[in-house]
Order: sequence, then C-alpha cells, then structure tokens
Amino acid sequence: MTWLFLGIAILFEVAFALGTNATKGFTRLWPSVLTLGAAAGGIYTLSLALRDLDVSVGYTIWTGLGGVGTVVLGAVIFKERITTARLVSFAAIIGGAVLLRLTAV
Repeated sequence: MTWLFLGIAILFEVAFALGTNATKGFTRLWPSVLTLGAAAGGIYTLSLALRDLDVSVGYTIWTGLGGVGTVVLGAVIFKERITTARLVSFAAIIGGAVLLRLTAV
C-alpha cells in the first residue's frame, strides 16, 4: 500500500501544480478549490506513504516524479517545449529516485 499511496500523492502533486496555473492567482473559484483539494490530498497521501518510507526517499520521489509529470503534462496541455536538456534532467531525476529507492535500508 505504501507505493500506491505514494503514486496517488504524485498524481495529486501534478494536479496541484497544473491547477495552480488555472487559478489565475487564485482569483477563479472552482480551479482554486480543486487546486487546494489536490494539495491537501497530496500531502495526506504522502503522509500515509511516509509511515513506511524514509522521509528522504518518499519526499524526494514525490517531488521529483511530480515535477517530471508536471513538465510532461505541461507540454501536452500548455504546449510547453521539451528540450534535450529537459530530457536529460528528467532522466537524472528518475535515476536519482530509483537510486534512492535501491539504497534505502
């Protein structure tokens, strides 16, 4: 269940990040409500995952993969460019998250 909770937390993190753009500075009611709900859901499910994961591993994976998901969906939804440098950065983030997991006690 730990990894399921972390996966759900990552989805909430991506929804929070993308939703923040839709709030227009939290001046739009429903996007703001959904964004705050996603933030709360992400923190809650992350806290469930951290019952069994070291915070250094869980938080890093949450923010790293949440960031990668945000960039990928930002490219799809907002037509943001994905450059070679960004691809290399994604690989470094994912590689670092995997290495953290493999070295966790």
